[in-house]
Amino acid sequence: MKDIYVIYWSGTGNTEAMARAVVRGIGNGGARGVLTEVGSASPEMVKDVPVFALGCPAMGAEELEEEEMEPFVSALEGMVSGKQVGLFGSYDWGDGEWMRLWAERMEQAGAVIVGGEGVIANNEPDNEAIKACEGLGKRLAGL
Repeated sequence: MKDIYVIYWSGTGNTEAMARAVVRGIGNGGARGVLTEVGSASPEMVKDVPVFALGCPAMGAEELEEEEMEPFVSALEGMVSGKQVGLFGSYDWGDGEWMRLWAERMEQAGAVIVGGEGVIANNEPDNEAIKACEGLGKRLAGL
């Protein structure tokens, strides 16, 4: 059974709930999701894996969390070419611009964004967002 890392940052628990749903979807798809807070992760964990997921809420002016997630994503940019990456996160304001920018950034680094875009939820993920995260996990498991 292959392991798929689901690395996330969450301030309020909303993005963590989404990460747990992605892990459930991975399990439903026949793989094993490895839930990891970004503070406990290293870029080397995903350097040699073809598929993984990243989650982060919108912060500030629709940006990634700057203390842990931004440096982690910056370090990944040189090693994501050809990898299948699932993105997800929650937001409280705006229209999801942070996710579009994040997906574009990863694509420019050579990653393939699973589903073509990230899964987003306004504040606490509702049933639709949870199902979308589980669906993302299942797609990741099938790659």
